Amino acid sequence: MRQEAGADGYNVFARTCPSRGTLEHVTGRWGSLVLSALYGETLRFNALRRRVDGVSEKMLAQTLQAQERDGLVIREALPTNPPHVEYRLTPLGTETAGRLLELITLVEGRMPDVLAARESYDSSRAGG
Repeated sequence: MRQEAGADGYNVFARTCPSRGTLEHVTGRWGSLVLSALYGETLRFNALRRRVDGVSEKMLAQTLQAQERDGLVIREALPTNPPHVEYRLTPLGTETAGRLLELITLVEGRMPDVLAARESYDSSRAGG
């Protein structure tokens, strides 16, 4: 595992490294789902909220704002009445979401193993 700073000087393991914040925006509960939902799509706020089942309006707005600030998401307000706002990924967001989707596919595909491990763990704890 990489624990030393790269050639660019950033090291996510260092307490003050700004990459930690971006990593949280990408891998946090809602961040990874929002980025993955936007992969290859342009969505309005409510459509994105429906896609990411369970996210509150407040959390979705905060997540999108953080990801926009990090250069992962583009927010485009179209001049219509009422206002029409769309969200899509930047090239960096697209690359990031692609890697997240690989991880999501791995996790989903290995859920039988995970569930079996949980059952084994829980059984061993219940008896002892």
